[in-house]
Parts: sequence; C-alpha cells; structure tokens
Amino acid sequence: MPLSRYADPSRRWADAPTRTVAAAGTTFAYRQLGPAAGVPVVLLNHWGANLDNFDPRIVDGLATSRPVLALDYRGVGASGGKAPLTVEEMATDTVATLRALGLDQVDLIGFSLGGFVAQDVALRAPALVRRLILAGTGPAGGTGIERVGTVSWPLILKGLLTFKDPKTYLFFTASETSRRAAGAFLGRLKERTSDRDTAVGMGTFLRQLKAIKAWGRQAPQDLARIACPVLVANGDRDLMVPSPNSTDMARRLPNAELVFYEDAGHGGIFQYHEAFTRKAVAFLDA
Repeated sequence: MPLSRYADPSRRWADAPTRTVAAAGTTFAYRQLGPAAGVPVVLLNHWGANLDNFDPRIVDGLATSRPVLALDYRGVGASGGKAPLTVEEMATDTVATLRALGLDQVDLIGFSLGGFVAQDVALRAPALVRRLILAGTGPAGGTGIERVGTVSWPLILKGLLTFKDPKTYLFFTASETSRRAAGAFLGRLKERTSDRDTAVGMGTFLRQLKAIKAWGRQAPQDLARIACPVLVANGDRDLMVPSPNSTDMARRLPNAELVFYEDAGHGGIFQYHEAFTRKAVAFLDA
C-alpha cells in the first residue's frame, strides 16, 4: 500500500481519517497525517491508549514536514484481535503492520508502553528504524516498571473520586503549573469530535498491564545493539516509569541524547509539548 494513498497535508490530526490494514492475521487501525514524501514517523502509545490519545499539537507539529502515522495495537481501539500479553508480541505486530503498509524505513516515537515496544522493534528489525525517540519510558527490567499497576491504581481511583481524568494525576505533578498543563492537554484530546476511536475496555487494559509487569521483570536487553540515534525524553518527576530509567537508557545506548523537563511527570512531553516538538523535529531532521 503506497504511503501517498491517504496523504493530505492540509488536514489536522483532529480530522485525520481512521484506516485499517491487514497484517499478522488481523486488522490494525491507524491514522496518517502530513505529506507523502519523507521518512515516516510512527507513533506508539501508552497503556490503555487508542488513536485519540496522541497529542494533536505534537502530531500536527511533526506532520508539517513529514508523514506521521499512529497505530493501534492488536485488541486496542478499532484494531482486531485480543491484546497481547507481552511487549515482544506487540513489537512483532508493529513490524508486520509497517511491512503491510509498505514501509521499509521509519522513525519511531514510543511513549511509555510504546517506548517498550519501540525498543523491541529496534532490536528485532534494526534496518527498519532510522531514528528513535523514547519518551516517558524505560528498559526491560527497569527500576519500578513492574510496579506500574501498584503506583497507578490509587491515582486512577483518585481521578474517579475527584471526577477528573486519571491522567491528571498519572501524567502530571501537583504543582499549579503542571496541573494547568494537564487541563490544556486533556482539552486537546477532546478536539476530535467525529470518527473517534473505539474506547479501550477493561479486559484490554488489564492484559496490557500484565505485559508491562512482564517487561519490568524481564532480563535486561543489550541496548548497545541499538546503533541508530536515539532521543530519550522524560519529566524529571515521573512516578509511573521512574525518571532514573531514562538516565539508565541514555547511558546504555551508544548514540543517545537525554532531555529532562523540569517539574514534569510521566507526561512531560505533553506538558512541554512545544519544546518537545521543536526538539523532536530538530532531532529527526539532523
């Protein structure tokens, strides 16, 4: 399937149509934005996220000069099948989806769980990945990753009790500045008013959590094998995937740059979306 088929540089992310592609025995939902020419940027998202959870400002900023695609994992949103129980399976599905889309080389941006998947893709199919951005994420066996559920459930409950989206507490700090950024981010996620993705059910949510826990208990991978340039970005106060994991990854990757955002949590790239987008564009253009 040629990438240009659905290219439309005049669109915004909030208007990009949802498409599907057959791969690995099922169908995968995706959206595409930006021009047809250039190395595509592929976005892989977090635990419990569908296509509507990608920050429109980041996607729009990236898509001014390159094609951008966002994917739903198996069993998520409009994709078929049942959510995998391992990151390895998600990575295998991702490679199959990219191949089905006719893509020979991509830049990957993985946030949180998506960063786990992106690392595994880069290790399994190194020729496929030109550049890699790992945000709010950590390595296999990383500090505190197996405790993501333990840390998250009380904050999810707090969101329910306070009638706020749990991402307010999961992705942002308690400072006034960070909470304002949370409100702005959550507002951006509501900009799309039609053709919204299918909501993620509790079964998928729990299966993904098992995959995250398994990743946290997995033996460390040899990150020195990822030779492509890597940008590692996080907030300096990430509670879900503790910030020291970013430092650890940057140290172990042979060609990495590390960026921390001040007074920011797991969603540091959303709190500092303008700065992150500028940095990401410069990194991908280098």
